[in-house]
Amino acid sequence: MTRYDVAGVQGMFEPDSGDLVLANKLGITDPSDMDEAELVLLQKLYESVLQEHLPTGRLTVHHLRTWHRRWLGNVYAWAGQWRYVNMSKGGFPFAPAAQLARLMAAFDQEQLSRYTPCSGYDGKQLTEAIAVTHVEFILMHPFREGNGRISRLLADVMAVQAGHGPLDYSSWEINKKDYVSAIQLGLGGNYEPMKHWVARALEAD
Repeated sequence: MTRYDVAGVQGMFEPDSGDLVLANKLGITDPSDMDEAELVLLQKLYESVLQEHLPTGRLTVHHLRTWHRRWLGNVYAWAGQWRYVNMSKGGFPFAPAAQLARLMAAFDQEQLSRYTPCSGYDGKQLTEAIAVTHVEFILMHPFREGNGRISRLLADVMAVQAGHGPLDYSSWEINKKDYVSAIQLGLGGNYEPMKHWVARALEAD
């Protein structure tokens, strides 16, 4: 049971894990143990980024790569690197790996440059900023693992920049099918469905 269809070196699994745990520096073979390790490390990253070193200026793809490397650098050799294998989920293909360097450079200049920093944003402006950047990031899925969590950290940093607390993502989890549909509709530039889910997550913070 795998969440993604992947081929290539970044698709290697830890021996004796039954192809359930990616090859890692810690030799972890149990999925539950890996989930726990990633969660503990993610909590430490959140504390550092949101409480100790909140970026006050424009966010960049360098921030994203740095967060990913700080989070998973002790676990995976490729932490902080753009993926170099093609990936899909549920039959939906993410951006081709060969295009990621160009796409992420465009994301930096077109979305992050336009929408951050978020200080001074009202609710409508913040909702649009988070919805657009979230959709575009998820559609690209630039990392081999952890894209959803890095995308939420990005959204939370944007919200805190605007004077909000981190988002409450419970509605996204409960309505996962509708959330995924909102992401896919963004492929054609329709961000309205995602704005709905961002607004709900902001209202519940």
